[in-house]
Amino acid sequence: MGFPGTWMTQSESMVYRVVPKCACSTIGQIMYYSDHGEFFDGDIHDAEEGLHKWAFEQSQPLIEANVLAHKSFSFTAVRNPYQRILSSFFDKICGIQRNGRRYRGNLVPLLVQKYGVETGEPENGFEFDQIASFRRFLLFARDTIRFRRPMEPDIHWSSMSGHISTFIHNGGRYDHIFHIENFNPGMRTVLKAVKTPKKVNLQKIPRFNESSGHGPKRAHPVEDYFDDLSRHLVWEIYKQDFQLFKYDFDDPSNKKPIGEIDLDEVHKKLGPKD
Repeated sequence: MGFPGTWMTQSESMVYRVVPKCACSTIGQIMYYSDHGEFFDGDIHDAEEGLHKWAFEQSQPLIEANVLAHKSFSFTAVRNPYQRILSSFFDKICGIQRNGRRYRGNLVPLLVQKYGVETGEPENGFEFDQIASFRRFLLFARDTIRFRRPMEPDIHWSSMSGHISTFIHNGGRYDHIFHIENFNPGMRTVLKAVKTPKKVNLQKIPRFNESSGHGPKRAHPVEDYFDDLSRHLVWEIYKQDFQLFKYDFDDPSNKKPIGEIDLDEVHKKLGPKD
């Protein structure tokens, strides 16, 4: 199976397991900058050179050899599950993508037809009942994750634990996992642990939010989107994310972590079972 979703700097200074909707654009740009002294001109997900990615056949043997020998500092980042699923909804379901079209072609029409989800349109200023539509989308997300219907789960709303576990299962080990809510301290730990060809000044790094500006703005506080049923669904699909990565399930308005991540616990719970 290898190491899907894994990026590595060309200098092999660091290895990163991408978790969608967890500041991956900013982290990827920092990695690129640390090798080249400039940012990639465009969305880092579109970069086909300047960064090793598991998606590139020529990068796979280099990443695999590095990870299995644990030659470089390996890390990833996580995000509050309430915030992450909301972000997925507004970006991937309601937003118009970089190619000017809806995400995954027939996905939104399927949600409209089978789940009654509304997304609004750019022409009407994305006017729609955000709370009702999000709760219907959440039911769909649960169905894809728990029952793999009406389609396989998408990487943007499948659990963080699922993404992070593939790296461990196939022979990798994380040196650091940080909360993006504490981005600078978390990324500073990475940069202090590695030697990069170019110096990175975290205070001057912009945030690369590639999903902003092409969809509706969230009109309500986070907690308004989650009634009792919604929170039950969130617990059903993200229970392990809350527990392992120390987020507050009881208070959707609290996006900050409530504890430190225990790396040994993560490796034990997400690694191969004896």
